[in-house]
Amino acid sequence: MIAETICSAVSAAGLGIAAITAYRKRFLAATRIAAYSLVPVALVMTGVVQWLADKAFSPTAWVGVGLLGVSWLLFAMTRMVERRAGVGSRKERRAANKAAQRDAVAPAASAPSLGSSAAPAAQPKAGKAKKPADSGDDFSDVEAILKKHGI
Repeated sequence: MIAETICSAVSAAGLGIAAITAYRKRFLAATRIAAYSLVPVALVMTGVVQWLADKAFSPTAWVGVGLLGVSWLLFAMTRMVERRAGVGSRKERRAANKAAQRDAVAPAASAPSLGSSAAPAAQPKAGKAKKPADSGDDFSDVEAILKKHGI
């Protein structure tokens, strides 16, 4: 009974504030305030407030909440014990993750697919002489890439 009275008073105050806001020519804000102020009365009329009041003061409901907490603790403890007991140890989980990563990517996926693999490598032109490999030139691979792209 007291909850219904409080909800009615909150709704009446909200509607009063909405009227003042509308008087100040802020119609969008006034509409929003009116919508929020009608919610408590709607909850009273649908019976939600009475249901919540019955549950809040019911010892059976609080015992149910306590049992939910105990069941959550039991689940958490079994998970902790499972991890510490070596069931699915860290090494086994790492090995499984590495195997999954290896299987997740196709073996040839890291190789670039720049055409058919049967095509011969680019031949140097007859007019250009290739430098010997023993000259210590570290940029030979870069030159090959640039030539391949026509730069």
